[in-house]
Amino acid sequence: MTTPSDAERDYPVHWEADVVLRDGGIAHVRPIAPDDAGRLVSFYEKVSDESKYYRFFAPYPRLSDRDVHRFTHHDYRDRVGLAALVGGAFIATVRYDRTDDGEAEVAFLVQDAHQGRGVASALMEHIAAVAQERGIRRFIAEVLPANRKMIKVFTDAGYTQQRSFTDGVVRLEFDLEPTERSLAVMRAREQRAEARSVQRLLAPASVAVIGAGRRPGGVGRGVLRNIVAGGYTGRVHAVNRSFPADLHTLEPEGVPAHRSVAEIPDSVDLAVIAVPADDVAEAVDACGRHGVLGLLVISSGYAESGAEGRRRQRALVRQALTYGMRVIGPNAFGILNSADDVRLNASLSPETPGAGRLGLFTQSGAIGIALLSGLRRRGAGLSSFVSAGNRADVSGNDILQFWYDDPATDVALLYLETLGNPRKFYRLARRTAAVKPVVAVKGARHSAAAPPGHAVPPARIPDSTVSALLQQAGVIRTDTVTELLDTGLLLSCRPLPAGPRVAILGNSESLGLITYDACLTAGLEPGLPLDLTTAAGPADFGAALSAALADPAHDAVVVTAIPRVGTELAEAPASSDDPALAEALHAAADEGGSGKPVVVVHTALEAMATRLAAVRVPAYGAADRAVKALARAAAYARWRRDAQVPGKVPEFEDVDEAGACQDVTRLLDEAGEPAVVTHGVTLDDPAAAHLLARYGITVRPALPAPGIDAALEAARRLGYPVALKTTAPHLRHRADLGGVRLDIADPDDLSRAFAELTARLGKPEELHLVVQAMAPRGVDTVVRATVDPAAGAVLSFGIAGAPSELLDDMAHRLVPATDRDVAQLVRSIKAAPLLFGWRGAEPVDTGALEELLLRVSLLVDALPEVVCVDLEPVVVAPAGLTVLGASVRLARPPARTDLGPRALSSF
Repeated sequence: MTTPSDAERDYPVHWEADVVLRDGGIAHVRPIAPDDAGRLVSFYEKVSDESKYYRFFAPYPRLSDRDVHRFTHHDYRDRVGLAALVGGAFIATVRYDRTDDGEAEVAFLVQDAHQGRGVASALMEHIAAVAQERGIRRFIAEVLPANRKMIKVFTDAGYTQQRSFTDGVVRLEFDLEPTERSLAVMRAREQRAEARSVQRLLAPASVAVIGAGRRPGGVGRGVLRNIVAGGYTGRVHAVNRSFPADLHTLEPEGVPAHRSVAEIPDSVDLAVIAVPADDVAEAVDACGRHGVLGLLVISSGYAESGAEGRRRQRALVRQALTYGMRVIGPNAFGILNSADDVRLNASLSPETPGAGRLGLFTQSGAIGIALLSGLRRRGAGLSSFVSAGNRADVSGNDILQFWYDDPATDVALLYLETLGNPRKFYRLARRTAAVKPVVAVKGARHSAAAPPGHAVPPARIPDSTVSALLQQAGVIRTDTVTELLDTGLLLSCRPLPAGPRVAILGNSESLGLITYDACLTAGLEPGLPLDLTTAAGPADFGAALSAALADPAHDAVVVTAIPRVGTELAEAPASSDDPALAEALHAAADEGGSGKPVVVVHTALEAMATRLAAVRVPAYGAADRAVKALARAAAYARWRRDAQVPGKVPEFEDVDEAGACQDVTRLLDEAGEPAVVTHGVTLDDPAAAHLLARYGITVRPALPAPGIDAALEAARRLGYPVALKTTAPHLRHRADLGGVRLDIADPDDLSRAFAELTARLGKPEELHLVVQAMAPRGVDTVVRATVDPAAGAVLSFGIAGAPSELLDDMAHRLVPATDRDVAQLVRSIKAAPLLFGWRGAEPVDTGALEELLLRVSLLVDALPEVVCVDLEPVVVAPAGLTVLGASVRLARPPARTDLGPRALSSF
């Protein structure tokens, strides 16, 4: 064995992590250090004799001094020990000892009181990641046959393993290389644990409001009043250290009053903290000591207030997680849960929507107020609501984990200002969207700045890329919070449309025509509006709607209506709330189970919306709003259908991945670590072409032309016609400057072109001129793959040239891309008709283009050191394509935050 370096002897801080356990609690995982001797001894004393026997295969009542030293002193390479802690005390340990260059023995010990919480599984993930970092590829575990729980931990991990039975001991050997099954197991555990941690916050059996004042008014008292008034089914306690000693009940709410959490005789699941920021730490400590499960921190004065507030916010989360408590906030607006057995309104909103099927998450209290008000006005209801404030701990990702299998939530609505961990968000959103709609609106679209208080890693993903990746994940993105509600209401009320064909009927010809135009603008396929005339009554509407729903030529129906007008115009307002019309539309929409969505455009929205919402028919005050919601529902339905037949990541027999890996390693070594870390390495043209050729991507060679004689010789070797072009970095993408001459037919033409370019743009040595054989005519395109530290590897495609750049007409997909992904990528740009025979032109070979995109995707997916591939132009001809220019940049790959063991964000 090699001697560990000084760096390897240093305490590895990056191995520390907070993990969510199976029951939703939190444990802190970290390396065991020499000063943990006391914690280890105390932990071991609380372990049962049976568990000790299973660990050491013999009675082992206590640890000797030698044992304590051995189990707390590690080199963090060949010998590593990790502990899971709650409240600063060990609850479980794991260690490995290297037995071979790539092999180690591993053993666990979990305190009996914490067995069944998934502690061992979480430690298994972390010790496996540590071992891989230290070059260990295989674990060996010896377990007594009676220790079924530990055998299950190993067998359920999903790794490739072998089992044998020798001398009364089960010997398990398993490779640590992640497999599809091990990743699936890890993510399933992550989902269950994080969902459970959110459930503990949203469905507490008891709540304590810390900071509820004795007199009416104030934030804490307001939240307490809303909890009681909302009909909360659990126990409620008011806590304020300024309460008189003889105050036992707070009136008029009639809840027990305490001067501290410690005085509460019962357990507390959720503590709502509404005290000044300077007093929060004391309150959190009291909650942790009392065993509170989670915190909702309404208090402000944290990261939104500056550097000192950011420090205080980090300390708050660290303190809460140490006690195993998750945090919503700080600076949060509150939470709601409309379930009959909970009915919790722990928010600053005294009036809230009723029970419904919509889940709502917002990072902004102001937007939360607007959304709750909008839902209430339209008679819609919620299943749950979370306003996360500074989202220092619980984020939209956690709420998605909860909503994924929450039977009370049919549609997930998100107002986001930051994505936090974009890779994880896209993964969770895609999985959730496969079973229920996810609708999102993102603030700060163009500023790309995180709001004050949001401590998130920097991400410079262009908004167009964010939109494309959300679309790929099946997320329905809206532009405004009004559209967020419009779309969510439709999806929660009606079935998804089977296609884009829309019937329009109503009692106003003008409103019908407006709706018709709106459908065409939104990409739907409307039929001519059916005008029922202003004389139509509820029965006429019902009959027309029944007929439209029964017609197989329609996938959805838009009903347009104006209030019935009597003999006097003044009668219109009185007849605008038409219960008979609402009942007729409801009866027709549900008749026969057509499975088609119906939306209503009614100019008296306030009156009709509530009545129609009660019968699950969405109503809108304007045609364009209704149609946009319907178009988004149709697009989502199409995504759901496509997702049922997932694409494939193909394998190409001519790909030489091993050779490419060797090339990348050699090129990085030759460049030297300082250069790699600072800017990465941009390969010269021959090296780039050679690396791309390993993946079957051929770049048409270009010969240097530093002078006219060299240019003429290059043209002679390549054969006329040729192109002469500059490859200088400052001119590479400036086609407007005329740095390219095409179809040069002979030496005279080449001499003239050379003279013109050098006269106009500069000396030959400044232009980096090259000569290249002409490619077959076609459509010039751009293929790129770049690695964004936040989003990961992104594959991009567009038509080459200034118009596409000016209009940002590029399409994007996450890597690895499937055959279905690249087919959609090619067709999703606005200029896509140019590829398919626009205005009588001959269609080009999109099959060859899709294959090139797949090969580039495979390259950057297999070689994370390849952080940028830029192929431009790629001339796609009617038969085949030609890559005329290529740029490749290498760098050390950014750290992946979405792989490896489960861990809460630490920023």
